[in-house]
Amino acid sequence: QVQLVESGGGSVQAGGSLRLSCVASGRTFTYRDMAWFRQAAGKEREFVARILWNGGITYYADSVKGRFAISRDNAKNTMYLQMNSLKPEDTAGYYCAADPQFRSDGRYTYWGQGTQVTVSS
Repeated sequence: QVQLVESGGGSVQAGGSLRLSCVASGRTFTYRDMAWFRQAAGKEREFVARILWNGGITYYADSVKGRFAISRDNAKNTMYLQMNSLKPEDTAGYYCAADPQFRSDGRYTYWGQGTQVTVSS
């Protein structure tokens, strides 16, 4: 069974940094497409960043461009999200997602349970 486990969330002040990790376990196939999403209280889930299997192609939401960086280590089945210059509006539960196929539609097969990020002003 495939399992995604996020870690690295926490509480920081505005301007601070956090690094999220997502470890994939279970079936040993390469996730061609991995992504981070977030959901703030009372709001819909939104896309944050996406990275394709070889790590050479990435996509970002406009709201995080220049501040967040997504990366992955396929040998460790781990994806990261480095978040810098955090703002209070970045406060949300952050979820990793993965799929053995490319998912430009956002309909990933596997999802983690989420890790909370709280940014205070």
